[in-house]
Amino acid sequence: MRFKEVVSRITGVSTPILGVSWNPTDSEVAVARRVITFLEDRRVLYVPSEVEVPQHCVNSIADIRRFLTAELGSLASDGQLAKSISAMRSACRKFMTTVKADEKNIMASGWDRGHYASWVFIGALGELRGVVGVHVAIISAAFGLDVEDELASILPAAPNDAE
Repeated sequence: MRFKEVVSRITGVSTPILGVSWNPTDSEVAVARRVITFLEDRRVLYVPSEVEVPQHCVNSIADIRRFLTAELGSLASDGQLAKSISAMRSACRKFMTTVKADEKNIMASGWDRGHYASWVFIGALGELRGVVGVHVAIISAAFGLDVEDELASILPAAPNDAE
């Protein structure tokens, strides 16, 4: 998805293109680009949840959390990019807590369709995708970055989308 399409989905976020006096530093732009590029390759964020293997999702989300933590360490803590990365990292942590997962284990039982554990898992995954989608949109708009279509599928809907 092109940058201009992403911006059309955001309301209330200032961007360098829309007259803000703030210009991101080169290091912030590089971090933003690395974060978007990394997330574009994380299928757990956009592949239909019914085809996901829970343990693979947990492993991928743990990888996302580690990556975001490393990137967060290179930023000033008061900037919008740091706030967005921190929010996405918190969403990963909440997912892991909700599904009672660590990097080796996930809810011990009940992965048959219809069992409450699958409902909890799918709900937690949807919540994670929603939070990440909002922050990917914010980062894309703030730094003028395109987002691949697969990841763009979790961005907030455009105000005029009739779906």
